[in-house]
Amino acid sequence: MSIAIPTPSAAFTRLADFALRGRPDAIPQSTMERAALLLLDTLGICAAATPMQAGQIARDTTLALYGTSDPAMSAPMLFDGRPASLAGAAFAAATQLDNLDGHDGYNPTKGHIGVAVVPALSVLAQHLPGLTGREALAALVIGYEVAGRAGTALHASACDYHTSGAWNALGVVALAARLRGLSDEQLRHALGIAEYHGPRSQMMREIANPTMLHDGSGMGALVGLSSVIMAEMGFTGAPAITLEAPEVASHWADLGQLWQTELQYVKPYPICRWAHAPIDGAKLLRARHGIDHEKIARITIRSFAESIALYPGMPDHSARAQYALAFPVAWMLVEGHIGLDQISGEGLSDPRVARLVALTEGAVEERHQAKFPAQGRWADIEIEMQDGSVYASGDLNASGGPDAPFDAKTIREKYMAFAGPVLGQTRAEAIREAVLSLTAPDARFASVNELITPAL
Repeated sequence: MSIAIPTPSAAFTRLADFALRGRPDAIPQSTMERAALLLLDTLGICAAATPMQAGQIARDTTLALYGTSDPAMSAPMLFDGRPASLAGAAFAAATQLDNLDGHDGYNPTKGHIGVAVVPALSVLAQHLPGLTGREALAALVIGYEVAGRAGTALHASACDYHTSGAWNALGVVALAARLRGLSDEQLRHALGIAEYHGPRSQMMREIANPTMLHDGSGMGALVGLSSVIMAEMGFTGAPAITLEAPEVASHWADLGQLWQTELQYVKPYPICRWAHAPIDGAKLLRARHGIDHEKIARITIRSFAESIALYPGMPDHSARAQYALAFPVAWMLVEGHIGLDQISGEGLSDPRVARLVALTEGAVEERHQAKFPAQGRWADIEIEMQDGSVYASGDLNASGGPDAPFDAKTIREKYMAFAGPVLGQTRAEAIREAVLSLTAPDARFASVNELITPAL
């Protein structure tokens, strides 16, 4: 027995045409090239996160809970190789990525898209050996475009701030519906199922007590792919209100016209984006004035309230380090660099950093608050030296965003810095070349998958 649902809205009809029938050559070349760079950046973070505890737990949990006996519904986990269900493999990679906070994001959503849609692309492509590079990138762009609008629609219509998993699940649905050839009706049900079951988890709760939950994107990927399979099998879901409610129609009006994929930011540091402007300020002042961290007497950070709410002290685990404020600023002043070594292991107890953290004060600044989230992540930092000298950064927006995007060279270098030590230079370089070649007419996505699915 079928269950009738209301007539599709104009927004859904537009989305279905875009996701299911849009041609890759209708997407601007610049958008496709940016999608390839975002894919490369995300895979670099996924590789680097593979040995971390959260990623190991996610993959082992997937084997325990999300396996399958059906080869048609199975895929190897990224950088692991062990088979799991499609939804499970996507969950494992997205959770792994979510726990190394160096992947891309989108300012208006206050969250992340690539973390969920990249794993979904990889696992689904395992059953599409002929998938061209351009078709894979088109599907990825569709995931970004749908997830971004679902995120802004949710934030505009909900009473509190939800994690990315609450809305990037819809981007996963759109990508998967295209690759698996769903009908319009199946797509509509899948979107409704994903929105209904998406994790409406409160982001500021995780900020107040950082754990491996991070931004809920593991569950977003799991729910998104599960919803597509359920819709294929006939399960029904009420229309997604973040797509079809009249009050959110404006969020979907520019679908296929404004390419949000090109507006994603790329992170230079594996730290919550809210701390990036103060880190950039510390980097600027360190270079400009040759600051000796041993002679610092006081550090003042002024930013928006959500940034100031980040963990203020010395973190005792990596999740807390990634959601800290004074800690990464201190590391930048001490070493001029923030990578995996700084946010894990002995990096969590460095006495030089601890001294600076104790000297740091944070304050909410209204002019920075007024620009959050749509205009970026603004802050300024002031450093007072023991001799009374005071150095001020002035107002700064976090680097790598759409107002000053990183070029391809910078993104390639970041990828190698994260992926190279884990994968080895040869394999990391091979992945880089395969990904960046996807825009070529004769490229196949299988050339990427055969490099990212074997174990480390």
